[in-house]
Amino acid sequence: MATADEAGGAVAGVEAGAGDQGGGGGGCLGEVRRAARAVLFLAAVALPCLVLYSAAVAPAGRFVRPAALLWPGRTAPPPRSDVDPTEGEDARLERVLRAAAMANDTVILTTLNSAWAETGSVVDVFLESFRIGEDTRGLLDHLVIVSLDLAAHRRCEQIHTHCFALATDGVDFSGQKNFMSDGYLRMMWRRIDFLRLVLAKGYSFVFTDTDIVWFRNPLPHLYHDGDFQIACDHFTGDPDDLSNSPNGGFAYVRSSAATVELYRFWYAAREKHPGLHDQDVLNLIKRDPYLAQLGVRIRFLSTDLFGGLCEHGRSLSTVCTMHANCCIGLRRKIDDLGLMLQDWRRFMATPETDRHFVTWSVPRNCSMKKLER
Repeated sequence: MATADEAGGAVAGVEAGAGDQGGGGGGCLGEVRRAARAVLFLAAVALPCLVLYSAAVAPAGRFVRPAALLWPGRTAPPPRSDVDPTEGEDARLERVLRAAAMANDTVILTTLNSAWAETGSVVDVFLESFRIGEDTRGLLDHLVIVSLDLAAHRRCEQIHTHCFALATDGVDFSGQKNFMSDGYLRMMWRRIDFLRLVLAKGYSFVFTDTDIVWFRNPLPHLYHDGDFQIACDHFTGDPDDLSNSPNGGFAYVRSSAATVELYRFWYAAREKHPGLHDQDVLNLIKRDPYLAQLGVRIRFLSTDLFGGLCEHGRSLSTVCTMHANCCIGLRRKIDDLGLMLQDWRRFMATPETDRHFVTWSVPRNCSMKKLER
């Protein structure tokens, strides 16, 4: 935009040019000078305004988002998921679930606290796996990150579209929670109660721990007739065998009155088994006659497709997800998750005829010893 000084300088240049022409007509020349000065002043003020107006209005008369003006060539940042501090938690949850849901009212859910939300930590590896996997990038549109503390929620809003802050009165879920510590158990049980609420709202879900990498879209590999499907630390080979060892880090649950009651019963069972992990309590109640009366069909997912460091298939040609389970220590977990991504990139860069030669390089930092309960 031209300043007043620049406009004045331009007028002086015109006057100098007129003087060089020499010769008479002094009164007329004064009129010309005054007219030139007025025209240039109006141009200096009006032209920038015209440019800004043209930039703000598209050719068809459509308004262009201010973000497109502030950051040319970049898309606007994703909308914040929580914009109204006066909105109740239930209304916020409904809004976020509706925005993320697939056509069949299914959402993908994960939970996050500040220890796993730091830059370069678990959540960054988790999201990167969606970006580089087969038919997984689009699933990010249906992923809701449920943050368990304020720091995790702030990070979520920087890196993802669908974020939900889950408040728990009197409990601080920030920081690393050591396996089976009191804080860890509270966090896991809070998760079970939250998932019950999602089902009660009519949404089916795929729940995934954040320390799971997604290499392929797992949805086509789920059973069509399983109300409650869950990954395993050990898979016997029979998806209906209750002797399978369930792992709550990955599960698909179809919303129904029966599955809502399953989660209510599961959550209530913690009082009969104090000090136990939700996964261990599920192992204890999976044969309970009450679950059979509910009519919920429980099916267990093969570790060939839904693997982990506890047990996984050898072939990268079939794996959908890999879990950094059987691993103690955040740094070790992050390192081995990063190696999983390297293995995948190496697999994808290999000619198809030779891909069967590509094998896992994990576990390298994590222990394969079965964790003591």
